[in-house]
Amino acid sequence: MAVQSFHQRRANEKFASNIKKVRTGEKQKQKKEGIEKVNIPRWLVILLCFLLLGGGILEILRIFF
Repeated sequence: MAVQSFHQRRANEKFASNIKKVRTGEKQKQKKEGIEKVNIPRWLVILLCFLLLGGGILEILRIFF
């Protein structure tokens, strides 16, 4: 067997543990639990709604008048 450096050995162990997780289904469980929320500031959401809804209302008013 070839001589491995410390970095190669650590990378191989990490790879082997990932393969073991995939085979046992442990990685899929972690993926479902790891859903993260997107943190958008409240003022930015309000600004986007104002711009989108305001523009839509102005377009509707332009059509009728």
